[in-house]
Amino acid sequence: MRNSLIVVVLLAGILLPCCAQTNAPATAATPAPAPDWRAKVSDYMPLLGHRNWILIVDSAYPLQSAPGIETVETNAGQLEVVRHVLFDIDRSIHVRPVISMDAELPFVPEDDAPGVAKYRTEINDLLRGYPVESVLHDKVIANIEEAAKHFNILVLKTNMAIPYTSVFIRLDCKYWSADAETRMRAKMAAVPPAH
Repeated sequence: MRNSLIVVVLLAGILLPCCAQTNAPATAATPAPAPDWRAKVSDYMPLLGHRNWILIVDSAYPLQSAPGIETVETNAGQLEVVRHVLFDIDRSIHVRPVISMDAELPFVPEDDAPGVAKYRTEINDLLRGYPVESVLHDKVIANIEEAAKHFNILVLKTNMAIPYTSVFIRLDCKYWSADAETRMRAKMAAVPPAH
């Protein structure tokens, strides 16, 4: 009996430290898998609505600290991400895109940013049929910072390495237009207040 107890104690003394050593580093060294940005967009789409934003940004776009802003590294090309996001928005029943781009983009010279001329052509082709506002970069950032105080913003960071190429999409209601809102407000104003 005593010999059996010694064998059990010896085995426990050998096995327990081995198990502890092999398990601890495996969990600490295993990085969490990167989120699939396509799945993230699909998961977000039913939740997003009027006044939310989706940004498809170049690789130098800053990581913003506002709690309502979530940034996802796509490791994908700018045009691929824009195309996918617009496809998801277009097939939704509830939102439509209001697109802004940096007013600086048309003035970025090819000599300083090789590839910018090709990008301008490709993004213009991709966005044909959508209303696109041209806004100074600092103004767009200010609009996003203000929106982030109350509404969620999804930032999809791409591998684009050309300045002023980000595409800023503010979501609006698909089934209720600005004209419909104006007509409704005019009717409301025409009704005398109840006493």
